[in-house]
Order: sequence, then structure tokens, then C-alpha cells
Amino acid sequence: MRMVTAIIKPSRIDEVLNALSGIGIQGLTVTEVKGYGRQKGQTEVYRGAEYIVQLVPKVRVDVACHDAMADKIVDAIAGAAKTGKIGDGKIFVSDLMSAMRIRTGESGNEAING
Repeated sequence: MRMVTAIIKPSRIDEVLNALSGIGIQGLTVTEVKGYGRQKGQTEVYRGAEYIVQLVPKVRVDVACHDAMADKIVDAIAGAAKTGKIGDGKIFVSDLMSAMRIRTGESGNEAING
């Protein structure tokens, strides 16, 4: 099992959700987060005054999946989230040691099936 975690621009969330739905993903978690990468925040102008936003708003998407689906999920997210501009985000894939569906007690791959 794998956990695919993507940090993307908030403006791209609808496209990413549609892309994931298109490849059959039925369950995921979306969280509003803040952070920065190479851009180290950004400069904004508000009412004529310039100030620096050090933590940029982002959206985190987590998808638990079978090993075989991880590459498809990464491709779908990358294709939908890409704008070609700085701050498009990152995708992380990590091993998922275990999973359990609380309602039924199922564990492992059965717990992450739709």
C-alpha cells in the first residue's frame, strides 16, 4: 500500500479532484495548509503598502492506494495541478504500513478499497 500526498495551489483543487475521480479514486482527504518552498513566500501589495507573505496558502491532498495505482495517481495529480509557474507544488509517495476501516474492522488492502 502507498500514501500519495500532494501539496498544490488552492486554485487547482477542482481540476485535481476531477482527474482523480476520472481514474476511479473514491476516497481521499483534503486539508488547507500553509507553507513555502523555493519562493520563500511572496510579496503582496495591499492598499499601496508592500508586505511579505511568508506562508503561502496551499491544499494538501492525501490518497491511500494499492501499489499499482500510485503511478496513475501521481500522473493524474501532476497533469491537473501543473500551471508551469512557481509554486505548483510537490507530490510525495510513501509506503503505508497498515490501514484499518474502523466501521468493519477490515485491515490492509481491504480497508482502502471503495
